[in-house]
Amino acid sequence: MNLTRSGLLIGTAVALLALSPCVTAQDSEKRSYDLPAQDLRYALRSVARDAGFQLIADTSILRGKQAAPLKGDYVLEEAVTRLLEGTGLTLEINGGTLFVRGREEPSRAAIATAGDNIVVTGSRIRGAATASKTTSMSRDSMTAAGLGTLAEAVQTIPQNFSGGQNPGVGFNVPEGTGVGYGAASSINLRGLGSDATLTLLNGHRLAYNFAFQAIDISSIPFEAIDRIEVVADGSSALYGSDAVAGVANILLRRDYDGLKASARLGGSTDGGNVQQQYGLLAGQRWGDGGLTIAGEFGRTTPIIAAQRSYSEDRAPGLYLSPFIKRYSLLASAHQALSDHLSFAMDALYNWRSSDTQYAFNERGDVEAYGSKAAFTSRSFVLAPSLTWALPGNWQVDLSGMIGFDRSRYAFNTLYNGVSLLQQIGCYCNKARSIELGADGNLFDLPGGAAKLAIGGGYRINKFHGYRTDGSQDIRASQDAYFAYGEVSLPLVGPDLQIGGIRRLDLTGALRYEDYPGVDKVVTPKLGLIYAPVADLDIKASWGKSFRAPTLYQQFNQVFVNIYNVATLGGSGFPAGSTAMLVSGGNRDLKPERANSWSATFDLHPVALEGFRLEVSYFNVRYRDRIVRPIQYASQSLSNPLYADFVSVSPSASDIEAALANADVFQNVAGGVFDPDRIVAIVNNGNINVARQSLKGVDLSTRYAFDTVDAGAFVLTGEASYLRSKQVTAPAQPVTQLAGTLFNPPKFRGRAGVSWTRDALGASLFANHTGALRDARRASAAKISATLSFDMSLRYTPRAEHGPFQGTDVVLGVQNMFNKKPPLIWTNYVFDAPYDSTNYSAVGRFVSLSLTKSW
Repeated sequence: MNLTRSGLLIGTAVALLALSPCVTAQDSEKRSYDLPAQDLRYALRSVARDAGFQLIADTSILRGKQAAPLKGDYVLEEAVTRLLEGTGLTLEINGGTLFVRGREEPSRAAIATAGDNIVVTGSRIRGAATASKTTSMSRDSMTAAGLGTLAEAVQTIPQNFSGGQNPGVGFNVPEGTGVGYGAASSINLRGLGSDATLTLLNGHRLAYNFAFQAIDISSIPFEAIDRIEVVADGSSALYGSDAVAGVANILLRRDYDGLKASARLGGSTDGGNVQQQYGLLAGQRWGDGGLTIAGEFGRTTPIIAAQRSYSEDRAPGLYLSPFIKRYSLLASAHQALSDHLSFAMDALYNWRSSDTQYAFNERGDVEAYGSKAAFTSRSFVLAPSLTWALPGNWQVDLSGMIGFDRSRYAFNTLYNGVSLLQQIGCYCNKARSIELGADGNLFDLPGGAAKLAIGGGYRINKFHGYRTDGSQDIRASQDAYFAYGEVSLPLVGPDLQIGGIRRLDLTGALRYEDYPGVDKVVTPKLGLIYAPVADLDIKASWGKSFRAPTLYQQFNQVFVNIYNVATLGGSGFPAGSTAMLVSGGNRDLKPERANSWSATFDLHPVALEGFRLEVSYFNVRYRDRIVRPIQYASQSLSNPLYADFVSVSPSASDIEAALANADVFQNVAGGVFDPDRIVAIVNNGNINVARQSLKGVDLSTRYAFDTVDAGAFVLTGEASYLRSKQVTAPAQPVTQLAGTLFNPPKFRGRAGVSWTRDALGASLFANHTGALRDARRASAAKISATLSFDMSLRYTPRAEHGPFQGTDVVLGVQNMFNKKPPLIWTNYVFDAPYDSTNYSAVGRFVSLSLTKSW
C-alpha cells in the first residue's frame, strides 16, 4: 500500500472522527394523534398512511389484536411502538416501510442493542428514502407462493434474466449470455450479465464464483433469509464496481428464538427434477445480543432428455438440468459490548456437487461417444463488524470480509467406454475487504435533518485458474481502494404546509475507486423525491456506474493459432499463405462504464387504503463493454465489418511481438511454421469496444384489503418492458438484443392474488414471457409468447398447544398446466432444443413443504 492510498484511508478515518461532534438532535417529526381503541390492523394503517409510509405485515398475526387508544404527540416509531404494546409483535423501520413481525423476528430491544443499523438498499444513510425503485420480497411471501429456494424466487422477478450463470443453461447459448458451469445460481438484472449485477449478503460483498465474477445465491439456507431487496438502477456511486444494472441485497434474519425444522419434497410430473430439501434453524435471543444458526441439505435429480417428448429424439443422452447435491451452514450473531458499542458477525459455508453429460452421437450413447462433467464447489465467508453509536444519531461502522470460492471441475470425453481426453482443474477465487464508514445528522433543514454518510476502505480479489495437466495456470489479483460520500437534504416537509409541495428531498453520492494497473474511477449519483400531495411521490435519479474487468478477462491465456488463409475467409493471397488468429486475455483492459437515469411515479392514494402503484422509466447507456469483436472467425478476412481488427501484410516485428505474447501456440495449418508466409494477423482477443443501450418501463402494483367474513386479499402485479441493442464495434451494425433468442424478452410479467383466512391461505399467479425472434438463419423464426400459472395452498394451525402448534404446511404447484418450452432450431444433438435462458425443462412441478417450530 503506497503513501497515496494510505493517505486516502487515513484521511477517511480522520474525517469520520472529525465529523462525529457535528451532530444535532434526531430528525424525528412529531405528529398529533387522537385514535380510539380499535382493531390493530386499522390503527397501524392509519398511522402509516399519515406518515406516508408503506405497512408490510402478515394480516394473520394482526387479526384479533386490539390497539389501545393513542393520544398525544409522538414520532412515528413511538406511535407504532405504543400500538404494539402487549401484542408480542415487533417493529422494524426500513426506509419508507414499516415491517411488523411476529415472535420469530427481532424485538425492538434487540434491534436497538444492535445499534439500530437499519440501512435501506440503495442508500448508505440509515432510514433514508431512495430515489430509485426498490423491489422487496420477504421469505414469508416466497413460502406462501410455494417457492422453496431463493433461486426460485428471483426467477419470478421480471427484471431478472435467467441467463448469466445458472443451472440448466445449454451449450448452444453464447458464453457472453449464459453458462451453466457448476450449477450455481446468480442474479442477472436487465440481461446485462451476472457480472454487472452486484449481489450482497447483509450489505457485504462475497467471493466471486467460477471465472465470470458472478455471486452464487443458492448457497444461503432458505430459513436464514429475512428478505431480498433489489434496486434495478445503476448504483456504483454507493457500492462500487459491478453495480451497473443494479444491486441485490440478501438480508438475513436478525434474530430467532427457538428451533424450527423444515422439509420440502417435490418433483416434475413429466419425470426427473426430484427435489429433497431439509433445513434446521436454531436461535437464542438474550437481553443484549443473539445467535442464529441455520443448516440446509438439498438434492435434485437431473432431467434427462429422454424424459421429455420434445427432446428425446433431438438431444438423446443430454442432461437438460444437472444432478445437484448441496450442504450449507450459516451463523449470524450480535452482541452489545457496551451502551454504545456492539459487535456482529455473519459466517456462511457451502458445499455443492453437480454432474451433467451429453452425447456426440444420435443414439445418445454417452459411453460410446460423449462427455461427462463433474463439478464440486466449496465456498466460505466470514464478515465481522463493529458499530459505535455516537450522540445525535451518528454511527460509525468498521466491517470486514474474508472469503473464498473454490469451484473444481472434471471434463471427461469418452469413446467406446475409454477416456479420450480429461480436463481437471479449478477456478478458485479469494476475497478480502475492510471498510470504515459513518452516517448521521449534519444540521436542520425545513423538511428535517440533513444527513451525511462517508467512508472508505480496501478490497482485494484473487483468482487462480489452473488445470492439473499444466495446460492452464492463471494467477492474478486486483486491489481496490475506495472512498465515498452521500448526502440527503430534505428541503420541504409536510409540516410546512406548502401548496403543491408536500415533500421535496434531494440526494447526492460520489465514490472514488483506484484499481492499480487498471484505472481510477469517479462515479456520481443524484436523486430527487418530490411529493406534490400525500397520494403521490415523483422520483428521479441520474448516475454513472462501472464494472472493472474480470481477472479472467485480463489474465486468461493468450492463444495464437496459425491457419491456412482460406480457413479465415481469405482469398486472392499467394498459395501457401497463412494467417495468425490471436485470442484470449488482454492485460490492458479498462473498466466498462455506464450512464443511467430513471423516473418513478409512486401512487399510494389515501382514499384507497392498501393500494400502491409504481411506474418507473429507466435508460442506460453502457460503453466500453468487453467483447471478442469477431463473431465468426471464418469470415475474419472476408467480412469488411471486421476490418478494424485485421492487420494485413504485418511487419516482421508485429509477428514477433504476437508470438512473444502467446501463452499457447498452435500451428493448425500443419507443416513447418514459416513466419514469412503470414499475410494477416486477426485480433479477436478481449477488447473494450462494444456499446449497449437499454430503455424501458417497470411496473409494480399492490392492493391489500381485508373483509370481515371472507378473509384478507392481496392483489399484486410486477412487469418489465425492455428495449436493448448493441453495437459490437464502430463499423458493425446495430444488433437488437431484447426480444431475441438467448436474450431477455421485451415484456415479462407476473400477476397474482393471495388470500388468507385464519389458518388457511392460497395464492394464484400468472407468468407471461414475451415473444422472441431467432435470427440465427437467413429466415428468422418467431418464438411465441408463453403464459403459465402457479398456485399454492397453505395451512398454518393456530393451536397454542398440542402436536400442531408451530406447524406450517404448503402445497405448491408451478406451471400448473405443464406448458412446454417453445422449440428452436439446433445444430447438434447436445444442444437443448429450446431457449434455456428464458425457459426450462422443469414443466409442472409439485412440492410439499412442512415446517415445525418449537
